[in-house]
Amino acid sequence: MTEPPAGPEVLRDRVNTAQPHTARIWNYWLGGKDNYEIDRETGDQIRTLHPGIGDYALADRQFLGRAVSHLVSERGIRQFLDIGTGLPTAGNTHEVAQRLAPESRVVYVDNDPLVLAHARALLTSTPEGSTDYLDEDLRNVDGILEHAAKTLDLSRPVALMLLGVVIFIGDHEDPHGLVRRLMDALPQGSHLVLSHTITSPAIPDVDEAVAFWNEHGTPRLTQRTPAGVTRFFDGLDLLEPGVVSCNHWRPDAADGPLPDEVAMYGGVGRKA
Repeated sequence: MTEPPAGPEVLRDRVNTAQPHTARIWNYWLGGKDNYEIDRETGDQIRTLHPGIGDYALADRQFLGRAVSHLVSERGIRQFLDIGTGLPTAGNTHEVAQRLAPESRVVYVDNDPLVLAHARALLTSTPEGSTDYLDEDLRNVDGILEHAAKTLDLSRPVALMLLGVVIFIGDHEDPHGLVRRLMDALPQGSHLVLSHTITSPAIPDVDEAVAFWNEHGTPRLTQRTPAGVTRFFDGLDLLEPGVVSCNHWRPDAADGPLPDEVAMYGGVGRKA
């Protein structure tokens, strides 16, 4: 395991407490404490525009747990590259994976200084496994892969975790190409786990909430249609049930009740 990242005092200048940030609002919706008053106020305003939006955070976190459990238990995956980690909370990737397979190795990647400040919580590991953290942006594919190779064996299958992060890559930045470059660098048997906020006529108030966020918060979000999200899996074998509302991906009764449909879609694909 590498040395823990710098503490909050070193990163204070990089944290803008006067502007709401999506990672902190997500943390607030999940019941966490790593957020500021501005995040809670904005989170409540967004929830007023779209009352069900807090359920997205929960549905996405539960989707992560079920996907990781499936990959470890049914697909034999022991390596995870989790980009867009977000603030540590219950059920992080390494916790789920190492509970089932203690030898699992996980590399977390995020460019939010507050996430970096709390990354010590992500660097815990079983003695048999390993965790590492990289302060990097999804757009720097080469840098991510170079660093990940210090912890992961990139000649063996890896699960690439992109939960709720590609929404921050605008269409002009070729988000599908970025995901493809990452998957191209991983060997046969690797998997992509991706979730993404959607736009849909069936859930019109989502668009209003996203518009409010893009006016007041950072970073800006780019919604995509379900078909646009499915495009990220081009060239991969999509696992059943495909790209669906996150709470419909192999649901587990133990997760408890959620709305029938959330505007956070997810899927898992295998590189043949």
